[in-house]
Amino acid sequence: MSLSLRLNDIDDEDVWKEYAKLSQEYKPVDLGLGAPDFPPTKYIRDTLAQVVSSETSVHQYTNPKGHPRLTKAFAQLYSRLIDRNIDPENEVLITSGSSEALFCSVMSLVGEGDEVILIEPYFTVYTSLIRLAGGIPKFICLKPDPRKDKLESSADFILDAKELEGLFSAKTKVIILNTPNNPLGKVFNFSELTIIAELCKKWNVTCISDEVYEWMVYKPNQHLRIASLPDMYERTITIGAAEKSFCATGWQIGWAYGPTHLMKNLQTLHKLAIYNASTPLQEAFAILLEREDARLGQNDSHFVTLERQLTEKRNFIMQKLSEAGMKPILPDGGFYVMADISKLDSFCETDDFMDLRVTKWLIKNHQLQGIPTSVFFTDQNKKKNEQFARFCFYKKEDTLQKAAEILARF
Repeated sequence: MSLSLRLNDIDDEDVWKEYAKLSQEYKPVDLGLGAPDFPPTKYIRDTLAQVVSSETSVHQYTNPKGHPRLTKAFAQLYSRLIDRNIDPENEVLITSGSSEALFCSVMSLVGEGDEVILIEPYFTVYTSLIRLAGGIPKFICLKPDPRKDKLESSADFILDAKELEGLFSAKTKVIILNTPNNPLGKVFNFSELTIIAELCKKWNVTCISDEVYEWMVYKPNQHLRIASLPDMYERTITIGAAEKSFCATGWQIGWAYGPTHLMKNLQTLHKLAIYNASTPLQEAFAILLEREDARLGQNDSHFVTLERQLTEKRNFIMQKLSEAGMKPILPDGGFYVMADISKLDSFCETDDFMDLRVTKWLIKNHQLQGIPTSVFFTDQNKKKNEQFARFCFYKKEDTLQKAAEILARF
């Protein structure tokens, strides 16, 4: 029996599996996994419990494009956020997690030989999906701002407009934007988004905007949605993650929204593969979105509370990493911090890159887990960025305190 050659170039034995095995073996304090290690707020759990205990049709199939109550709640909230009317029936797709939304987006847009522009550092799944679709990834790396003496904030990494312009051509089909960025935490500003938008319009390119950390942006920064820029809604698919926004990553409900002519193929592909995402979970998130729509921007809003909680956790881990001799880069968004770990380089490990050596040494000898950031870069840029490790600070206080005690040893 022979298998399709389509997946031959997709590496399933990646760094995530390797570090998962190390975690199982050494049981470290885990600041590696990008998820909370505590349950969502009680009212979020209670919402799902009430839905599951109901005797309505919520336990059966629903509209493949999305459960009507959720698509309506979503369209109502996001129409306000991007200042245009979103059609809940034709411009929204509810998926089994944001990863499926990304899969459907790439597979629906990218064909054999199409070029797709990626901004480094980038989430590792992007390249696998592009190659699976037959596309060719093209890369541009964010660079340290030459006007700054030292790197202190994710905003100190900037996009070179001329270099980006040089990547666009008649072969370019898509650019993938990730803001806030994983792992850097960079929040792209209005000027940078405008540069990307103008190039998309000039070359008739579609933007896939991965905005799964949209509600995790720290003052005074603001999350700007590229779909809200002039003439960009018509050429943008925006991806979001209900599971991340409501701190319930295991619930796996994501979404994509955009104009009908772009969403049609996504909806068809999703229906063929999944049919519909979990109906009870969609009902629960619909109720939660309705609640947030009524409280948007108010102190009792979950999204406002989330930003406050994460700001405290971010500042705490920043301080502890600094005291340990590392040089953390202040993230403007997301729930990761990249830190310069070059002072801890350990040659007890034999890996080619410093971040791999140090993170494995930390796991094995100090029971602290982070993630190497070289995996978020192309081969030509790994060496230039091997001095960083990524740490997730979206953890309960006990976990962060244990991490602080370990870091104090340094």
